[in-house]
Amino acid sequence: MKGHGGLHNVAWILLLIGGINWLLYALGWDIAMWFGGSAGGLMTIIYWLVGLSALYELFTHKGRCKDCEKTGAMT
Repeated sequence: MKGHGGLHNVAWILLLIGGINWLLYALGWDIAMWFGGSAGGLMTIIYWLVGLSALYELFTHKGRCKDCEKTGAMT
């Protein structure tokens, strides 16, 4: 899967942001309210990007992951 490094990096960063957001939400900090509430346009775009990033990683991870190639995981 050469040539997708930039897209992978963006997707990975968005997944990290999404994961940290869920952790903070579980701890009682609603980051979405800082950006105009959960129904705000900016947050909707961010949620879409995080979700699409997760799908991208789900479907392309196996072809790039060196650990999965060695252990046979994700088969």
